[in-house]
Amino acid sequence: MKIALVGYGQMGHMIEAAAVRRGHEIAATIDVAAADAMIRVAAGDTDALTAAVRASGADGIIEFSHPSAVVANIRSLLPLGLPLVVGTTGWTSYEEEIRSLAASCGGTLMRSSNFSVGVNMFYKIVSQAAALMSAFDEYDCAVWESHHTRKADSPSGTALEIAKKILENMPRKTEITTGNFSGRPESHQLQIGSTRVGSVPGTHTVWFDSPADTIELTHTARSREGFATGAVRALERLTARLADGSLRKGALYGMDDLF
Repeated sequence: MKIALVGYGQMGHMIEAAAVRRGHEIAATIDVAAADAMIRVAAGDTDALTAAVRASGADGIIEFSHPSAVVANIRSLLPLGLPLVVGTTGWTSYEEEIRSLAASCGGTLMRSSNFSVGVNMFYKIVSQAAALMSAFDEYDCAVWESHHTRKADSPSGTALEIAKKILENMPRKTEITTGNFSGRPESHQLQIGSTRVGSVPGTHTVWFDSPADTIELTHTARSREGFATGAVRALERLTARLADGSLRKGALYGMDDLF
């Protein structure tokens, strides 16, 4: 497969290496700043981005750019009709708009806050744990995440996805809160705490706490290579399932749809 990489920072370089290891060709690396990108485009120049991907002859696209650019990038890339995998987070408030755009233009997007197989198994473990603990009112729950200081969004998309899984399975938690409380938390609130420090690839912890004891579930990433390989595998599967008709064009998909 010929792949266009939109965003050629640290993750873009790792995705390139993972794609080559899996036998793919990099048709283009596109970035607004990276000196070693094949193609440099000015920030906000979506016409140039579209033209660059089209000229590359790519069969699919992986987008790992920046939260400030991702929505404009998606708007310009979806109409190309190529399978599009997006790993940039921080655009959930635009999801319905993007879903409508995909339906109208026939573009297909697969997005995830985290492409790691381990993290996606962690989602399932947290879901089951929240369902079990929901029967015991004495247990409160919270989420904490830590990442490197280069991460641009807070809380992480993975932490938000974990929190959604808890809300789906623990009915007494109905509201996600981020940051610090100005007063005492309400029992229905689920807090996500965030820390940015050093070079941490990513740690996510869920607490179930009672007066008697605490249960902690933690996923710790050793490196970001699992994210990169997972993104390439996601594009492979998305392409294959569009080809065999098990997924339809003009829609948004997540990891559950592919794995």
